[in-house]
Amino acid sequence: MEPIPLPSYIHYELLLQLLERQTSFAVNQQPAVREQVHQLIVTLRKALAQQKQLEQSCQRANLPIEYRWSLNSVSFESENSTDVFPPAQKPEVSS
Repeated sequence: MEPIPLPSYIHYELLLQLLERQTSFAVNQQPAVREQVHQLIVTLRKALAQQKQLEQSCQRANLPIEYRWSLNSVSFESENSTDVFPPAQKPEVSS
């Protein structure tokens, strides 16, 4: 069975740090917006907790999990290939 793709925890951490350190500070003088930012932080923490519950359910069901960093996946034609760009996506080198 193919692993179940899940977001890497770093995605949650990055968003939470941005909201807690920068966004909250920037809207500190705006009570209505500050409350919305707080609710967004709470929602992200709940989403992370729900993902952890899903992971536990997968473990109990012996389902493999794969943490993903992005939606893009690189497929290689062979295991020895060092080509990280498919032919149509290779960056052009200008001289």
